[in-house]
Amino acid sequence: MRKLLLPSLIIVAASLLVIRIFYLQIIDDSFKLKSDNNAIKIKYDYPERGYIYDRNGKLLVANQASYDIMVIPRDVKDIDTSEFCLLLDITKEDFIKRMAKAMVYSPRLPSVFLPQLNKSEFAAFQEKIRKYEGFYFQKRSLRDYEVNFGANVFGFITQVNEKLVTKNPYYNSGDLIGRQGVEESYEDILRGIKGVKYFQKDKYNREIGSYKEGKYDTIAVQGEDINLTIDAELQKYGEELMINKRGGIVAIEPKTGEILALVTAPSYDPGILVGRQRSKNYTQLYRDSIAKPLYDRGLLAEYPPGSPFKILTGLIALQEGVVNEQTTFMCHHGFSYARGRFMGCHGFGPHQLHNGIYNSCNTYFASAYMLTINKYAKPAYAVDVWSNHVKSFGLGQFMGYDLPTGKRGKVPNSKTYKRIYPNGGWRSTTIVSNAIGQGEVLMTPIQLANMMATVANEGYYYTPHIIKKIEGRKIDTKFTTKHVTTIDKKYFKPMISGLFDVYNLGTASALRVEGIDICGKTGTAENFAKIDGKRTQLEDHSIFVAFAPKDNPKIAIAIMVENGGFGARIAGPIASLMIEKYLRKKITRTDLETRILNTSLQGQYAKLGGLSEIIKLQLRKSDSILKSKNVVAPTSIIKIDTIKQN
Repeated sequence: MRKLLLPSLIIVAASLLVIRIFYLQIIDDSFKLKSDNNAIKIKYDYPERGYIYDRNGKLLVANQASYDIMVIPRDVKDIDTSEFCLLLDITKEDFIKRMAKAMVYSPRLPSVFLPQLNKSEFAAFQEKIRKYEGFYFQKRSLRDYEVNFGANVFGFITQVNEKLVTKNPYYNSGDLIGRQGVEESYEDILRGIKGVKYFQKDKYNREIGSYKEGKYDTIAVQGEDINLTIDAELQKYGEELMINKRGGIVAIEPKTGEILALVTAPSYDPGILVGRQRSKNYTQLYRDSIAKPLYDRGLLAEYPPGSPFKILTGLIALQEGVVNEQTTFMCHHGFSYARGRFMGCHGFGPHQLHNGIYNSCNTYFASAYMLTINKYAKPAYAVDVWSNHVKSFGLGQFMGYDLPTGKRGKVPNSKTYKRIYPNGGWRSTTIVSNAIGQGEVLMTPIQLANMMATVANEGYYYTPHIIKKIEGRKIDTKFTTKHVTTIDKKYFKPMISGLFDVYNLGTASALRVEGIDICGKTGTAENFAKIDGKRTQLEDHSIFVAFAPKDNPKIAIAIMVENGGFGARIAGPIASLMIEKYLRKKITRTDLETRILNTSLQGQYAKLGGLSEIIKLQLRKSDSILKSKNVVAPTSIIKIDTIKQN
């Protein structure tokens, strides 16, 4: 039996090999297709990307016809390069560089020589294409932006790099891919599936027909359309209000977590990243280290939250039982919390939770915070309890929204202070600035907006997201999963009452909108920057958070304006205007609108390095908007030619 085992194994193995070879060579000739590459020409049929609509069905992004000039370097012979370059408006140096790049990719496979010709450019080339052997055109669609706002929301389309081509077999050199915004997040859905056609070539390299009668050909499948949660009119209005300013606005529908507006300033017209000038324009935006128009401040900028953080300080103190609604602290224009340590405050007299919120009393919230930390014997344990409460609002972590960029923010815990104070000795008085959002706490505007949505919902939130509908599909269940905080629902009622009176009796009383019950909180965060190597204090950041209406809230919003001063100066009016715009579709507080449209902070930003090209464009856009609204141009706008760029 043993003697038969080895011969049997050999016979079985040989039989399997013969069967496999027979299958590959006789039955399945797909490998033959690959081996016949020299005699086969491959053409791709690129589908249209899916259209993008807003929450109300308004078309935001469509497609337009475009043409790529393709090249197979090995087939290029005896062409008049001077005429060729003149026809396509490129230099001879450009021609040589592009040919070299194509040769590196492959001498015998097609690659993009010159992308994104429009119809008129293509028409001129098409008439003479027969003279240029080795070149042909490939039709594809480019984005056609129906609006001139929302660039950070949409993202843009660009060519894939060689690293991705190697990694992902779907893409070939010259293919387009979505980058940033929803174009990147939903690339697999928006791009569709490209079709492939194989053509047989003769020995003279001429096409002689379809390979195998089209057996391996596939048809292109158009990308799927998507509806965003964005309200187009609100997004547009937010960007107009932020012209000549830097910062971010994020508005969320509390009951669903849907992002209604995601504004970053300064921004740019998404249409400039389409066509042959795309690369040049993108380079200018990328190199703009002054205004950073590609930097989405609503998602990426981490700021000290300032006074809006007092909302969480109060809620945690209520939950921990160290204060109640009647607990009173005396304020004497500030709070002395240690020998030689004094925290200034514009309040005076007795403060409880209610007037503590609407007067934004530092004394009240610093006292409540210290009681929270001092409740436990060990401050390390206490600060971890506090930190866990804060994190239950979605802070200090990536939020899981469906956009490809973001920052964690920062919520300190005991490990943080062990690193800062390795020898120990820290206590509640050491870290009391956390109480008023000026300590180690950092938050992004979207986190601030989500915090307010959570307060509006009295203790729960849904992960913020920008996708509302995809034809034939359900959105990810993580966007419909409720997240509940560690704070009992009963403690939100008194907090909301205090936030409501911020607009009636407190720091935002001048920002009321008749007929809309708004709950809000002003904030101011100190701002330092290095100028000529020295740490210099600049104008404070202006912060405001709000939701409305008070009962059954429809919108929660956070505004951060860099160098904007106290919260009610710029961020507060923007909040009132955005809320009225969303709820009423019109503006009655035209006095606030005029003031904000007239406000320019370019003088402040000039201290940090002058005006960038994108800011110059925004200044011109601002003049246009002001004229359209019959608003007198602001005298505070500085002259462009008096500012030097660093």
